[in-house]
Amino acid sequence: MIRRYHLGCPMWAHKLWLGELYAPHTRSTDFLNEYASVFNSVEGNTTFYAAPKPETVARWADLAPEGFEFCFKFPKTVTHERKLVDVKSEVLEFIALLEPLHDRLGPFFIGLPASFGPPLLGALSTFLSQMPDHCRFAVEFRHPAFFGDLEDKANQLLTNAGADRIHFHTEPLLHLRTTNPEIVESQQNKPRVPYRDYAVGHHPFIRFVGPPNPADNEVHLDRWAHVAAGWIQEGREPYFFVHHPPSDVYAPLLARFFHQRLSELVDVGEMPAWPIDAARTDQLSLF
Repeated sequence: MIRRYHLGCPMWAHKLWLGELYAPHTRSTDFLNEYASVFNSVEGNTTFYAAPKPETVARWADLAPEGFEFCFKFPKTVTHERKLVDVKSEVLEFIALLEPLHDRLGPFFIGLPASFGPPLLGALSTFLSQMPDHCRFAVEFRHPAFFGDLEDKANQLLTNAGADRIHFHTEPLLHLRTTNPEIVESQQNKPRVPYRDYAVGHHPFIRFVGPPNPADNEVHLDRWAHVAAGWIQEGREPYFFVHHPPSDVYAPLLARFFHQRLSELVDVGEMPAWPIDAARTDQLSLF
C-alpha cells in the first residue's frame, strides 16, 4: 500500500485503461473501486465544468476506501468567470455538496487563470480567509508575475493562509517539437509556466505533464522522485499527479515508474497489484 504521500492520475473513469490498468471487461461502475485499489488519490477535474449530483457523491463515498482522497477542482464560475470575487456562498455550497466524503476529501484545487494577475491577489487573500478551517486548499497560478516579482509575496500569502502551492510541470511536453495534431493541441492547452520544486506548506501539490514517448518521461520523474523524497524526509506529505497527453493512456504506467523510483529513496510502501494483473493471475489459476 502506498503511504506517506499521495499518488494518482487526472481521472479514474477512463476506458482506454481497459487492458492496461483494468481487466478488459471491467464495468464502468467498477472503475473507481478498481482505481482506488492501486492509487490513493485522484484529481477531480470534472467539477471544474459541472457539480456532481448528491447521489453521485454518496456513491463515491461508498466506493472509495479509507485513506483514499479526492482533490476536487473549484468550478470555473468561481475561478475563471468571477475570479474569486463575491463567491463565498457558492463555494460553501460546493463544499457542502462534497462533505459526505468527509476524510476522503484532499486539498481543494484552486486553478487560477492566466488573467488572474497582481491586482487580484487581495481577492485570493480574502477568499482563503473565508474558507472553512477543516478544509485544505492548494492554489495554481498561471500569471507570469507570480513566477517573478510577486512570487515571494504570493507564497507568503499561501503560507499565512495555510494553503499549498500547485506546481504544474508542463515543460517536458511544451519543449517537444512535433507536428502531431493531437500533441500540438495538448501543448496549446497547457500553460507555459516555469519549473518550480519548492514547498510552501505541508502538502506540496505537483501536476506533472509528460511527453508522449513514455521513456522520455523517466529522467523528469526521477528528478521529481528526489524532490518528493526530500519533502517526505522533512515530514511533508506531497501529492503527485501524472498526466500523459494526448490520451493519458500511459499515465498509470508512469505513476508506477515514479513510485518505484521514489521507493528506492524513501520508504513509501509498495504499490498494490493492478486489477489487470490480478485478473491474469485468476485466469492462470483456472488451468
